[in-house]
Amino acid sequence: MYKKEIKQFKHLTFSDKFITICGYVGIVLFVLAIIIPLIYIVIASFMDPNELNNNGITFNFSKWSLDGYKRIFKDDMLLRGFVNSIFYSTSFAVISVFATLLAAYPLSRPDFVGKRLITTLYVITMFFGGGLMPTYLLIDSLKMINTPWAIILPGAINVWNIILARTYFQSLPKELREASAIDGASDITHFIKIILPVCKPIIAVLLLYQFVAQWNSYFDAMIYLDDSKLQPLQLVIRSILIQNTPRPGMIADVQSTAAMAKIAELLKYSTIVVSSLPLLVMYPFFQKYFDKGIMAGSVKG
Repeated sequence: MYKKEIKQFKHLTFSDKFITICGYVGIVLFVLAIIIPLIYIVIASFMDPNELNNNGITFNFSKWSLDGYKRIFKDDMLLRGFVNSIFYSTSFAVISVFATLLAAYPLSRPDFVGKRLITTLYVITMFFGGGLMPTYLLIDSLKMINTPWAIILPGAINVWNIILARTYFQSLPKELREASAIDGASDITHFIKIILPVCKPIIAVLLLYQFVAQWNSYFDAMIYLDDSKLQPLQLVIRSILIQNTPRPGMIADVQSTAAMAKIAELLKYSTIVVSSLPLLVMYPFFQKYFDKGIMAGSVKG
């Protein structure tokens, strides 16, 4: 395979070779820009902060420790936030994808009356929103303040995802509907038994999009949740990374100010690694669907 690519490269013109080399160099630099900080954070989460600040990264394992991770997993609030984030992100992704598919399928049908008007109304909401205060008053009037529903429901419908799913549905062969109609299948039966099984790529893409979006979100939780038991992991991480205030359970045995600052620095790296693990674990399972789903949903208008 590589020999074939090298042979093809040799037959390119000078300008094509130059553009190809620049493209590969750009890709390598882009990958390094992602991998190097990631490696730095992972290694720094095991190192003594003083050693890290004075001598930088070292592969002397005798100077490494698991103190940061031990302190993280001793803190009940952080563990509760981790579980809350898993629940919020999973529930949000499932509800969002379910609603998105139900909204996108009718818009993909050529015989659906009023689909242009509905699509236009959807697109308008991409550019104009009600604002923070009206949204808060709406959530409050629905009695969702300080409940998980305030995190899960308000942003569940994403117009871009609806357009992406609609385009994917439009790329499916029309013969599928004709064949199911001959067998007497209704629209609902056709959607559940025929369409959904062949839409695994776009479903996987939408699930990944929404899970990651909710996992990284903290603003809604900061606005709508007052109960600390309901707060997601991101608010705990925010207090550590931005406000530089670790949870009391993480530093209960630390007395001096210098030691607290040292532990706070170590916990920054450790919490970043812990909060990134679910996404790193998820992606390999969705990778085989990701490229196919995103490309199939983007080639038609």
